[in-house]
Amino acid sequence: MATMRAVQIAQCGGPLQLVELPIPEPGPEQVRIRVEACGVCHGEMVAIEGHHPHMVYPRVPGHEVIGVIDKLGDGVAGWNVGERVGVGWMGGHGEVTGLTQDGGYAEYMVAYIDGLARVPDGLEAKAAAPLMCAGNTVFTALRSSMARPGDLVAIGGIGGLGHLAVQYARKAGYRVAAVSRGRDKEELAKSLGADVYIDAKADDPGAVLRELGGARAALATAPNAASIRQLFEGLAPGGELIIVAGSGEPIDISAAEMLGGKRAMRGWTAGPAADSEATIRFSLLTNVVPMIETFPLERAQEALDKMLNADVRFRAVLSMA
Repeated sequence: MATMRAVQIAQCGGPLQLVELPIPEPGPEQVRIRVEACGVCHGEMVAIEGHHPHMVYPRVPGHEVIGVIDKLGDGVAGWNVGERVGVGWMGGHGEVTGLTQDGGYAEYMVAYIDGLARVPDGLEAKAAAPLMCAGNTVFTALRSSMARPGDLVAIGGIGGLGHLAVQYARKAGYRVAAVSRGRDKEELAKSLGADVYIDAKADDPGAVLRELGGARAALATAPNAASIRQLFEGLAPGGELIIVAGSGEPIDISAAEMLGGKRAMRGWTAGPAADSEATIRFSLLTNVVPMIETFPLERAQEALDKMLNADVRFRAVLSMA
């Protein structure tokens, strides 16, 4: 039986292991994908730590997948061998890629056709991979927000999600305020399109945003309760806070504070394949490019560790080349 290299989680809480596995066969309404690249996302910790009622080990993680269709399963129509595709968090048929079905930390994977996004040939696989989750999340969060071109949008955190959110917000015609701790990311944030940079270490982001007229929408891309509250305090009347990354830490915001100014707060995650395609189209149209560091498959644990320690600028990507 033909085999492939893959990285798997052998047991709950266990490290990533490089193994040889049989190359999978596609089932009905599935295709097999020869993986070109797979992004490394914090969502992998859901699989590693077992935060899902249907987790089964061993499991191959990875939900920012770019590759080429290699084989068609029974009943597949509208897709052809040789087409470039992407697979994100929502893997089709109610599956979660890398969580309830094996993902892209492997040379091959199978996916349901309703979880496939079309990827143009001109888009490099390594650059496209982060768009399947990180890009999808922040682009669709902004697109669904109350903000309209010309409104002030605040982006809290300039990391794997935030550096993309600043670019999308700028290219969509918003006034952009980037919020981070310290001055080390100020030049970068402004080069990505921020009109204003707020150093949360030196100033109160909520107060500065209010002085600017208040944010119509604020994206919280850093999982820190205190910084999320500061963004909420900087909302304009009728504004909304959209949380796209978080932890189990409680956020100290009362119902009365939400009533004051009719402000809102909601969560947002990556959407289905159609949203990934929209993200890719907008990224190509406006030249939004993720900043990445690439790693070979055998260094997946190193890539994950660097991502968890915020020691990568700004998205780690596994390359199968």
